[in-house]
Amino acid sequence: MIVAVKPVKEKWLPWLFITPASLAFLLFMFWPLVYTIYLSLLKWNMVAPIKVPVGLANYLEVLTDPVTLKLFANTALYLVILIVLNFLVPYVFAFVNTFVMKGGKGIYKILLFMPSLISLVVGAIILQWLFNPVSGPLGLLLAEVGVILPAWSKTNGLVIVVISLVAVFKTFGYNFLVLLSGMGNVSTELIEAARLKKTPNRYIFSKIVMSLTSSTAVYVFIMSMVQGLQYVFTPIKVLTQGGPNNASSNIIYGVYQEAFGYYNTGKASALSILTLSLFVLLLVLEFKYVEKGVYYEN
Repeated sequence: MIVAVKPVKEKWLPWLFITPASLAFLLFMFWPLVYTIYLSLLKWNMVAPIKVPVGLANYLEVLTDPVTLKLFANTALYLVILIVLNFLVPYVFAFVNTFVMKGGKGIYKILLFMPSLISLVVGAIILQWLFNPVSGPLGLLLAEVGVILPAWSKTNGLVIVVISLVAVFKTFGYNFLVLLSGMGNVSTELIEAARLKKTPNRYIFSKIVMSLTSSTAVYVFIMSMVQGLQYVFTPIKVLTQGGPNNASSNIIYGVYQEAFGYYNTGKASALSILTLSLFVLLLVLEFKYVEKGVYYEN
């Protein structure tokens, strides 16, 4: 009986290829996570030479702080707005562009993607001008019909909507093109067969297209949440700094504010770990309940 033995070079070659990526992961992902957990168990202001161990006190302080509850509520509202405007709306637009429109598809693709090229800071300034209740175009237009636009930066709820629009400007076009590419793989014969039976477009979208593009949709859905919350940080910093009274802040900006505004490193680290735990929970629920219904070709 002859047993094939791999040469030493072939045995170690795969490890040689994955070593750089593994080192980068350990250095920039795993080690910061471990160090953040370590800091969450301490009381330290990033300046004092002594770090005071406090156990789980930072976590208890975060969980009992009414500001934290407000940050989580604001974050939930951000997520709802971003999912609707950055996932559902481009999903519908991609369907219309692919299966409903007869001409002019290219120009609409360009027009919908162009805002993605604007930086977040520029987008925040443009939105601030557009929604200015005194001199902004929207305020002047509403004034013509007798409607006074409220000061959005001082209005609970509305401030979150306006700040979310900056993130929508940045990611809408990208999500639209990704969903558009997914719909390009849907069989046109299947769509034509449904139309021969006089199936309304809303049923073609909900029953056929959504099912066949579910794998692309799940990717866009997750990225809409993750990237959206990352992108709203800049307009919050530029326009409101979390105000008024934390009405526009969220858990990501709250971590920044605790760490670099109040120099409360332990509490900031505890809040960041809780934020990470929340996203892990959302991903687990997504893979457990949503991923089962995803269609993958072949």
